[in-house]
Amino acid sequence: MTDISASPRIETARDWIRVLAQYREPCNVRSSFELAISFIPFVALWVLACWVAQYSYLGAFLISAFNGCFLLRLFCIQHDCGHGSFYNNRTLSDWVGRVLGVVTLTPYDVWRRTHAIHHSHAGDLDHRGIGDVMTLTVEEYHQRTAFGRLLYRAYRHPIVLFGLGPTYIFILQNRIPVGLMGQGKKYWISAMATNLAIVTVLSVIVYFGGWQALFLVALPSTLIAASIGMWLFYIQHQFEDTHWDAHEDWQLHDAALHGSSHYDLPPILRWFSANIGIHHVHHLYARIPFYRLPEVLRDHGELVNCSRMTLRESLQCTKYDLWDATTRRLISFAAAHKLQLAHTE
Repeated sequence: MTDISASPRIETARDWIRVLAQYREPCNVRSSFELAISFIPFVALWVLACWVAQYSYLGAFLISAFNGCFLLRLFCIQHDCGHGSFYNNRTLSDWVGRVLGVVTLTPYDVWRRTHAIHHSHAGDLDHRGIGDVMTLTVEEYHQRTAFGRLLYRAYRHPIVLFGLGPTYIFILQNRIPVGLMGQGKKYWISAMATNLAIVTVLSVIVYFGGWQALFLVALPSTLIAASIGMWLFYIQHQFEDTHWDAHEDWQLHDAALHGSSHYDLPPILRWFSANIGIHHVHHLYARIPFYRLPEVLRDHGELVNCSRMTLRESLQCTKYDLWDATTRRLISFAAAHKLQLAHTE
């Protein structure tokens, strides 16, 4: 247990950095164990689903759907690799991340860079657009044309955000280094090498398992994991009293602590999502391995209720679509319409 008797006094969000630094060291044995208990069941369920497909398409689909939970966990491990928090050796972390990127259909070096941009600008109204969920202010929304408002409303619809959107991102968008197209060959190599590896793996799968292995086993796991992952990412930052500021007023650590949620999930869901729901702590100190995040909450109870949200409460977040700078809240389209009517009267 970490000794917190000498912890510095916490007066600002930035003060947490010195405290959280105590939790940054990963255990290589523990990390390897977490990887094994995620990857081995994933492969085993793959094999089982392919075998079951000979007798029952529905059975194979259901197994594959469940396997999406293990694929989600592998993506979360890839996420830790991207932060250099999974192994002490950064090179080892990066190569584990690149291999997992083939499984998750995500070019690792491209994702690592765009995710770093997300971390360095989360909550900054003047640096939106890469690695985040598009969010307009009320003023920006009303300045759009009718067609522009329609497009934004379509984008924010749950069917698009958690269904069509994740499918597009992981199946199509990830095939090229979107957002980094002109920033060097490194990102093109990452995308193209990942694509080549994916094609090779899928060719082997189809050769030995037929097209049913692709459509009944591979595809369901991928799409379900992608949709759940998008939901988690959405909930981590798109809640009513999140934190946004114009760049001149923006503070990195305040945005990390108050603009990221503590998604307090049931234990089994916390396991499959690799504690990513403890997102406020993660944004404050991204080098903490996911399996050490619960230690932080155990030792520092004041962080437990900070932006805390239960699974039931999170279902309300889909109605928040626009940032209202006046009330400093995310509000619904209906609320924004009422504000507009009040201003015109």
